[in-house]
Amino acid sequence: MLASIPSPPFNTIPIGPFDLHIYGLLIGIGVILAVSITLNRYTDDTEERQAIEGILVRAVIIGFVGARLAYVSTHLGRFEGEWWKVIAIWEGGIALFGGLTAGTLTAILLIRRRNGDPWRLLDAAAVGIPVAQAIGRWGNYFNQELFGTPSVLPWAVEIDPRFRPDAFPDATTFHPTFLYESLWNIALVVPLLLWIERRFGLPKGGLFFVYAGLYGVGRFALELIRTDTTFRLLGLSRNGWVSLLIVIGAGLGLVVRRRSVGRVDSNA
Repeated sequence: MLASIPSPPFNTIPIGPFDLHIYGLLIGIGVILAVSITLNRYTDDTEERQAIEGILVRAVIIGFVGARLAYVSTHLGRFEGEWWKVIAIWEGGIALFGGLTAGTLTAILLIRRRNGDPWRLLDAAAVGIPVAQAIGRWGNYFNQELFGTPSVLPWAVEIDPRFRPDAFPDATTFHPTFLYESLWNIALVVPLLLWIERRFGLPKGGLFFVYAGLYGVGRFALELIRTDTTFRLLGLSRNGWVSLLIVIGAGLGLVVRRRSVGRVDSNA
């Protein structure tokens, strides 16, 4: 039984004159796996894979830009006097919802230009995205961020004094919300998505809505114990409200998509 999860002794790996940030390394590994999974699920045609790979690479780049801009726009005070750090993404600070929105819209736009099937691509990515999230969240552990309220549970994570919230100056261990989210994605969302895909006759695009809904439920629950947000409305954080809207939107999207496909089939 763990007494607690120790805080990481380092968050960079020196390589010659440079420092490799583990945060960026883990996100990179997660993205590579997500792209690979999406490609394998979308097609096994070599020529088509090359075209889709190009689309995904551009979507990932735009997604990172969107994620960073979304974070900066809600944490302007952090960069006051050090505006150059807006581009210092290796230090942490990306908004997942902003990145997913920007990346998804980019992928849809680009594949439509090639007369491809955006719904099929979204379903292919529905399994790859949570894998990337599960791996990337461990970067938050090395940066000692995205933890929750104080906890004395055996798996609570130790946080160095300089990273502790002002509201809990005497607490030393906190809920490892990055771990909870990682486990939620890899231990529940991914196998559940694969089972739903085999078991139920979802319309194209339906699996993506299921993923969005499942992730939204987990993220909403985690936002109830997160401490890294300064914005609260009726006691709920900004991302908590966004998660709630995503769950509702995913449910409505799945219903509308199923009815839309049903109308097409009946008219065929």
